[in-house]
Amino acid sequence: MRLGLNIGYQTAWTKPTDHLALVREAERLGYSVVWAAEAYGSDAPSILAWLAGQTERIGLGSAVMQIPARSPAATAMTAATIDALSGGRFRLGLGVSGPQVSEGWHGVRFAKPLARTREYVDIVRLAIARKQVEYAGDHYRLPLPDGPGKALRLNFHPPREHIPIYLAAVGPRNLELAGAIADGWLAVFYNPEFAAEQLAAVRAGRAKAGKDMTGFDVVPSVPVVVGDDPSPEGIAACAELVRWYAALYVGGMGSREQNFYNQLAVRMGYGDAARRVQDLYLAKRHREAAAAVPLEFIDRTSLLGPKERIAERMREYAESGVTTLSVTVFAGDVDSGVHTLRVCAEALDLAGVGE
Repeated sequence: MRLGLNIGYQTAWTKPTDHLALVREAERLGYSVVWAAEAYGSDAPSILAWLAGQTERIGLGSAVMQIPARSPAATAMTAATIDALSGGRFRLGLGVSGPQVSEGWHGVRFAKPLARTREYVDIVRLAIARKQVEYAGDHYRLPLPDGPGKALRLNFHPPREHIPIYLAAVGPRNLELAGAIADGWLAVFYNPEFAAEQLAAVRAGRAKAGKDMTGFDVVPSVPVVVGDDPSPEGIAACAELVRWYAALYVGGMGSREQNFYNQLAVRMGYGDAARRVQDLYLAKRHREAAAAVPLEFIDRTSLLGPKERIAERMREYAESGVTTLSVTVFAGDVDSGVHTLRVCAEALDLAGVGE
């Protein structure tokens, strides 16, 4: 199992230089990849292109670039450009986002996300491979059949004809699709005890495509809070830093009818708590929503506590099938974040499951 770093979004409370310090430390420690996210603020490719010029070895991944935000050809151009700028270090993570962002921010209907994703990936792969882009799908037609457009190919040579594509997937059908068409799965709220069910869907998709799990990258993004106290009280104190994040996703990310993270929590066995967190969050009682997230849910989907406890949990992640453990640092400042990255690297060595 390898280590990765997920730096998330740029926000009003984060400085690009703070993220750069973490990324450079991760590279020094031998982390395999850094992932950047986008929603409706900072975009992932700009951050990754900026990091490409200030790093040398670490992989650079989008987690994720939103499918409704760009045409497939634009995504292929961006991926090929960053891959060229970085000397072949880019990994293209894609996701459909959710109906609120897709329709409210990008003006793209959310209907039939699985079929659209399949066609989108097909076209991206054609373009990156410098093949002539001609496609007749239900959602994308290139060139348009009733105009002056003609089939084109990418007009420069990127360092690779195949850039690894990852899908962010939560539901069973999307997991199966990731297995069928992608090189890796970007997971969230990954619980090693629940992973068998999720990975069964991925394997089913691989099997339909005539593949096994060889080379397929399983990449959960996992919150990390380092603490010295291994007691239940100490672990609960670490979990407090993750509560707002869990409440936002389980309670407020999406509508009451379409919140994929809430549905995941229900499938994981936290149905009553998930409904209560959502009710409170949508009523704008955010503090109460955070308090209602079960400690067990946070603990099982995070790395909390001393190095030894984190190492034990890393073994569970590796044994469940994780190949790249992407840590999200929950720390108050850059120095604490750097310390967290170092503890995670030491914990991986202690766990004995690193590459």
